[in-house]
Amino acid sequence: MPSISEKGRLMPASPIRKLVPYAEEAKRKGRKIYHLNIGQPDIPTPDTALNALRNISLKVIEYSHSAGNESYRRKLAGYYRSKGINIDCTELLVTTGGSEAILFGLMSCLNPGDELITPEPLYANYNGFAVSAGIKIVPVTSHIENDFALPPVSEIENKITSKTKGILICSPNNPTGYLYSEEELLLIRDIVKRHDLYLFSDEAYREFCYDGARHYSAMHLEGIENNVVMFDSVSKRYSECGIRIGALVTRNNEVIRTALKFAQARLSPPGLGQIAAEASIDTPPEYFEEVNREYTARRNFMVDALNKMSGVRCPKPKGAFYATVKLPVDDSDKFAQWLLEEFEYKNQTVMVAPASGFYSTPGLGKNEVRIAYVLNIDDLRNAMETLAEALKVYPGRV
Repeated sequence: MPSISEKGRLMPASPIRKLVPYAEEAKRKGRKIYHLNIGQPDIPTPDTALNALRNISLKVIEYSHSAGNESYRRKLAGYYRSKGINIDCTELLVTTGGSEAILFGLMSCLNPGDELITPEPLYANYNGFAVSAGIKIVPVTSHIENDFALPPVSEIENKITSKTKGILICSPNNPTGYLYSEEELLLIRDIVKRHDLYLFSDEAYREFCYDGARHYSAMHLEGIENNVVMFDSVSKRYSECGIRIGALVTRNNEVIRTALKFAQARLSPPGLGQIAAEASIDTPPEYFEEVNREYTARRNFMVDALNKMSGVRCPKPKGAFYATVKLPVDDSDKFAQWLLEEFEYKNQTVMVAPASGFYSTPGLGKNEVRIAYVLNIDDLRNAMETLAEALKVYPGRV
């Protein structure tokens, strides 16, 4: 039998989705599962988007331009200008989700074998994108003890070699919820400028900042305008993960021209998704105000409940809707599987994402999980009670 490819062998399984078979079996047993493992919001998609889909008058759903519909690109550029990011529609590409934007960015800017420095914990799929692009992720570790703040500049610069071509950040961060400050981004800017690197900035959660904190974009950094490549997505902003629409944004025209060639090879981004995303830009501000209030309440409840559990540590996230949580367990992968296979409390259990998959350094995250607070307060209350009971009886508790 022929062997599979080396890339196929190296491609990591999703730490978020690999436990699905165990969850399906638990559901067949009649157990209710509280899904804390995946960032699928239960917030309704804006009516502006849903009505645009309901009222489509098209006779043919055609290919769009490979860069995306011009009407959407112009409107999207206007959205960014409203956030103080002064670009025009020629400085962005519409992509099939933020995932494709990241992959296009990496393949346009880095050669196979090049190195990309990124703080960890990191969005788990960065590891998979790196395998696809043939590049190497070089992690610099942030720690739960200081709430996953940016590691010292000296640690980052110590990782730079002749193969280093860029730094990748995610703010607000998935999986930690950490929001990089302007001061931290200025430190990163100085490193990028000194070593003439790319700065890739994943800003898919820009709308989710709490306690009066403001999002500071890498596109605001002066002096490295041609070094910055921003990735974005409508999935979480408008609670429309399934339409698969993202964007690659940069003032570097050569990067845009190069990424467009990859975009042409996949023909066009989703047509119906672009219609929904374009309409979503007209979502009234009240929508985001209500969403922010709801997630703030969920975060406050969950963080408080977790930190009351013996041996548990959960920093308070400043953004997104995730927390990376330290648990008193021997192995979070085993614990997550045990929750689904062997545990039940009042005929219910919880599904969490083991944090080992959110690190590139082998062995890290073994006593941490990522929890997404995308459930309503009543469900979160039941989920936290169930998790507390599970930790009391887990055989591998430490």
